[in-house]
Amino acid sequence: MKLLNCENYNLVIESLRKVKFNHLFAQAVVEQKITGRIYVDNYTSPSSFYIVHPYGMSLLFGNCENEEFNHQLTKYLINSESQRDQVEWMQVYPADWSSHLSVLLERQRSQPSKDKEILAITNRLPIEEQTRVNFKFNSDKFGVFKAQNRLGQLEIFRTGEAEFNDMPGTVVPKFFWRDVTQFLREGIGFSLRYNGELACTAFASFIEKGQLELGIETAPQYRGKGFAGLTCVALIDYCLAHKLEPIWSCRKENTGSFQLAQKLGFEPVRFHPFYKLDI
Repeated sequence: MKLLNCENYNLVIESLRKVKFNHLFAQAVVEQKITGRIYVDNYTSPSSFYIVHPYGMSLLFGNCENEEFNHQLTKYLINSESQRDQVEWMQVYPADWSSHLSVLLERQRSQPSKDKEILAITNRLPIEEQTRVNFKFNSDKFGVFKAQNRLGQLEIFRTGEAEFNDMPGTVVPKFFWRDVTQFLREGIGFSLRYNGELACTAFASFIEKGQLELGIETAPQYRGKGFAGLTCVALIDYCLAHKLEPIWSCRKENTGSFQLAQKLGFEPVRFHPFYKLDI
């Protein structure tokens, strides 16, 4: 795996277009809307690719038969040389990569090793397979939800600098945008305060070519009150008013996000492997 210089990210574009599921996070890295990393097998005419978004999402795609690339990839996946300092969530394309990964990891496990630490890491296999779900927005179902869920006395307002900096949690704007200036200039979000406290924020995690992917976070003490759905309604209304297609993707195992998506009118259309890479 060779780290590609950002001046050569154009070499990735054509192959990335062939990936058939939602990969807006990878597109954001390629277009340098946020600083990530791209690894390739060859600096001049790459055919195997690994894109890492700073939030911890990654995409492995392209040729899965490159032995040298795969050797370096295996070490990266099991983190045998501490290449990764955070958990990653990896998607792969095409589907052949899934079976190929099993072979690579089993081969690594079966190889004799004098390094007890690496052997222990390999035997532990810090890779967990879950399921990533892509949804398709259904405006009619969204209309039903919106009609049945009213704000009442609650107020939702456009996310500003204070909310960008102060919203607690992991799925929050500051982890998806370079800084607040970029977010206010290029992004969009809506927030809800309850009893004077910042309770919920729905925001654009990515905006690319007429699509806006939703991110949503509710402060722990305010979960279960329906705030996430109401705040998402404001963001979806913004999408519809600005001719942006709302995009939702999540882990199937994330029950809250999976169920909220369907309440808002998003219909599951694609399921594919989603690999958690521990450190």
